[in-house]
Amino acid sequence: MRAIAGIWHWRHNPLRRRTDRWEAWLALMAALLIAVGAPCAGWFAGRAAHGALLEAVRLQREQRHLVWATVDRPASPNPVDPDPESASQHHVHLRVIARWPGPGGAPRTGEVIAPRPVETGDRFRMWADERGRAVPRPMDEETAATHAVLAGLGCAAAVGGLVEGGRRLVVRQLMARRFRRWDAAWARAGQDWGRAGAGS
Repeated sequence: MRAIAGIWHWRHNPLRRRTDRWEAWLALMAALLIAVGAPCAGWFAGRAAHGALLEAVRLQREQRHLVWATVDRPASPNPVDPDPESASQHHVHLRVIARWPGPGGAPRTGEVIAPRPVETGDRFRMWADERGRAVPRPMDEETAATHAVLAGLGCAAAVGGLVEGGRRLVVRQLMARRFRRWDAAWARAGQDWGRAGAGS
C-alpha cells in the first residue's frame, strides 16, 4: 500500500518513473477491488448458494419421510480396515440389516445405520425417499445458511486472492521491464566509461 501513497507524494517528483506511477495506480485499483469487489462477489455468491440450498431443503422435505425399520441382524463389519480409528469403524456397531416399508407397503431390506445400539427385533425410525431407499436426514435451514455463508466467504477470499495475484504478476512484469531499461542504460554508459571528455 506504500505505492498508493506514492501517487500523492511523488506526483511532482522529478525522479518519478512512469512505472512508479503505473505501480501506484495498480495498487490503488487492487485495493479497491479487494475492499469492495471481493465482498460484493461473496455476497452475491452466498445469496445464490442460499437460494439453491433452500430449494434443496424444500425438495428433500418433499421427497424424504420417516419410516419404521425393524432390525433383522447386525451387519458384518469389513474384514479389513486400514484405519481402526476412523469414523466408519467407530460406527460399525450401529450398522444393521433392517427391514422397512417401501412404496405401496412393499418391504425393503438393506444395511442401515441405527441411531442407537439395537438388537434383533428392535425398531427405530429412519429416513427413506419416495422410492423407498434409505437416505440421510433432510438438510435444515440452519445448515443451508451455514453452507451459504461459507460459500460466500470462500468466493470473497478467492476473488481477493485472484486480484492480489494479478497485481503481483503485473508488478513483476513492471520490475522486469525496469531492470531491462537499467541494463540498457548501463550498457550505453559503459561504452564511454573512462574516456577523456566523456559526457562533456
